[in-house]
Amino acid sequence: MRLYIPVATGVEASVKRELVRLGYGECPAVRGRIALEGGWEDVARLNLRLRAGERVLIGMGEFPAPTFDDLFAGVSSLPWEEFLTPHARVLIDGKSFKSRLAAVKAAGGVVKKAILTRLKAHGAPLFDEKGERAIVGVSIFEDVATVTLDTSGDGLHKRGYRVLTYDAPLRETTAAAIVEDSFYGKDRVFCDPFCGSGTLAIEAALYARNIAPCAMRNFDFAAWKCVPPVLAREREAAREEVCRGELAPIFARDISPRAISVAKEHAARAGVAGDIRFSVADAGDFTSAEKFGVLAANPPYGARLGEKEELFPLYKKFSRAFHALPAWSAYVITAYPAFERAFGRASRRRILFNANIKCGLYTFFGEKP
Repeated sequence: MRLYIPVATGVEASVKRELVRLGYGECPAVRGRIALEGGWEDVARLNLRLRAGERVLIGMGEFPAPTFDDLFAGVSSLPWEEFLTPHARVLIDGKSFKSRLAAVKAAGGVVKKAILTRLKAHGAPLFDEKGERAIVGVSIFEDVATVTLDTSGDGLHKRGYRVLTYDAPLRETTAAAIVEDSFYGKDRVFCDPFCGSGTLAIEAALYARNIAPCAMRNFDFAAWKCVPPVLAREREAAREEVCRGELAPIFARDISPRAISVAKEHAARAGVAGDIRFSVADAGDFTSAEKFGVLAANPPYGARLGEKEELFPLYKKFSRAFHALPAWSAYVITAYPAFERAFGRASRRRILFNANIKCGLYTFFGEKP
């Protein structure tokens, strides 16, 4: 099967490195999706283990679709009977760019009608849509339609451990990409001095332990009758690969006691509470006796102009704490416009999005070991 992994802006390289580590080699990326070949075992494996990828999609087909008739004919030619039952609850996720079929809702109706027509032609009875969910994606780019079937269901950022709400949370897949992009490893100290709900520290612990990030959740494909019993085997394989040894300290700090309480609950649900040292503390007071380490942070951005101006001293104090550790590296995601003026010129910067807010990921390299 042709598989696609959608990736968020700025994390493509992280997902490609993940795939190399998982044994899939160099995989091409086109328009925000990484493509590879695989079977049902790979579908299960990727859903469980991908840290920064957003979903795992099956590529059903690709064809020219300049008109609704072309779209209907293309979708109805695909082998839906091999994947869907008459009870399937079919949902359509459509998008169109630089194409004549710009009416996405109308195109979605055509797609669903074509799927049902195909299933009826292969002997399916009446449809009640009370069974398993099947999200069909239709992306039309320059009059060419790419049709996919979503095996994940809920996005892979929904690990299952973040159950409490807290201000401005960092998406789990984005946090994982930051950890993966850093110099962090199980033998190096890690600290998030603005931990909030704990996502960066938790993703660091999952990464260091080699814990499959989605090991505690389920996926849409598990309910499809066409799928062999691969998920249980892959879950067991993932459990056997967990690192049981000692880790270097992981620190999660925040000035808010409530944030620390929320972060502790999330770490416990993720199974890594024993690997993280939580404390209520000012980010600007951080210091360490360890020569080498990694700071990763998602500090406040400031929603209004007055707040942005008030943040400058906070960033300045945080900068002094970091630069007092010359062999540490820092990875800071922020939309604060005066960040480098307060913190210093970054070694590297790139664009990421957090909750649809355009941010910079600023990297500061410490001295080499």
